[in-house]
Amino acid sequence: MAHADFPAYRGRMEYVCLDCGARYPGDSLLYTCPQCGGVFLLENLDFSRLKERDGAAWREVFDARASTRDTALKGIFRYYELLAPLLEEEDIVYLGEGLTPIVEAAPALRDKVGLPFAYKNDGQNPSASFKDRGMACAFSYLKWLCRRHQWDEVLTVCASTGDTSAAAALYAAYVGAPLKSVVLLPHGKVTPQQLSQPLGSGATVLELPGVFDDCMKVVEHLAENYRVALLNSKNSWRILGQESYAYEVAQWHGWDVSGFCLFVPIGNAGNITAIMSGFLKMLDLGIVTGLPRVFGVQSEHADPVWRYYAAPEGARHWQPVMVTPSVAQAAMIGNPVSFPRVRRLAERFVEAGGEKAFQVIQVTEQQIMDAMIQANRHGHIACTQGGECLAGLINARALGLIGGDERAVLDATAHSLKFAGFQDMYFNDNFPPEYGVTPDKSLANRPELLLPESARRGRNVAEFARMGAEAVVERLGLKKK
Repeated sequence: MAHADFPAYRGRMEYVCLDCGARYPGDSLLYTCPQCGGVFLLENLDFSRLKERDGAAWREVFDARASTRDTALKGIFRYYELLAPLLEEEDIVYLGEGLTPIVEAAPALRDKVGLPFAYKNDGQNPSASFKDRGMACAFSYLKWLCRRHQWDEVLTVCASTGDTSAAAALYAAYVGAPLKSVVLLPHGKVTPQQLSQPLGSGATVLELPGVFDDCMKVVEHLAENYRVALLNSKNSWRILGQESYAYEVAQWHGWDVSGFCLFVPIGNAGNITAIMSGFLKMLDLGIVTGLPRVFGVQSEHADPVWRYYAAPEGARHWQPVMVTPSVAQAAMIGNPVSFPRVRRLAERFVEAGGEKAFQVIQVTEQQIMDAMIQANRHGHIACTQGGECLAGLINARALGLIGGDERAVLDATAHSLKFAGFQDMYFNDNFPPEYGVTPDKSLANRPELLLPESARRGRNVAEFARMGAEAVVERLGLKKK
């Protein structure tokens, strides 16, 4: 049943090719330009109508929705008018995504780094990663599209290193017919925790040898030649959903992001694209009056965007790289499909915010793991990509790119439990040599067996409790009351 407070505003969406400028109506499954193969951004042809409200009025609208019981406006679609305003209320899929908390760094960790910062814990989304933001929008659009065209079956496909497949399978399982989910994974390159998710959601899971980039080429071929719904970040509707991260950061801080620096792992470059796009929309509508600075972060094992921006402006040349194993698995991408979007949005971001508004930082695998362990030793739940962001902040501080009077928000894209295997490798000092990680033994933590297994046999509960307690007392040096 429709609610009276669901927005009446509707926009007209078009795909815009970033290479040749061709435009296509938004009521079809398109991922790359049929004319030149370029990637798209989605444009609302009626965006200017939103300026009939001033920035203060929009802030009031979004703040008022914070208390709604209408699930269609409770998650990322709290910002409905800025995302995909062609959807009807019945189309919107809500699984509790969005509105993830921003947690201030523990005081001791803040003091180590030398400036105030916080983690935005996107691992607290339903499938435990930020990918749910984009999937909520993409699947809502697919529901709208299937209803509009009366399609009776649509196969959703994605390539993944884990998080995308988990999110796609979850949302497909929830929506059900006419959608069916297939995910392609690089064999042996996905953690057991991440593999369990699409399997648990009932998706058809297919593995291929190689790395993510190889799987991506396969699904691109499928999307170009068959009627399938591609759910990687080439899907422009996913990028729209991920803009919600920017809106939430701004709203959390009272719509004032001046003096803030956002650190975002680049990976396939969809999230950093979306974040810049979201802030530019808010600036255009007067919802915010200034932009934060955005730092993209890449491991030296997968750093094509860093290499591009490290070159002088007149000598920049885009060149994909061959990746080597990285603990930041979701960011281990040598040819990010959204790079043309990054380049376009970064130009606009710098034009609006100044030459230091967008920068890219390179980090090592050692720095990523040390930072992740340090963060979680101080009460956070950062994944390896969250460690990558903290390492980026530390490096930016050391390079003098960020001052002590600024504040940082770090993107922890997934939950630490998804990457428990890398933590185990760190604690047990058994990283394969290609990672280049040597654990800091002061950060290692392993369980200790206090008594042999035989100590339990032949003893009653009371006797064993006394023996166990004595072992604990001896280990901890406890003194009697």
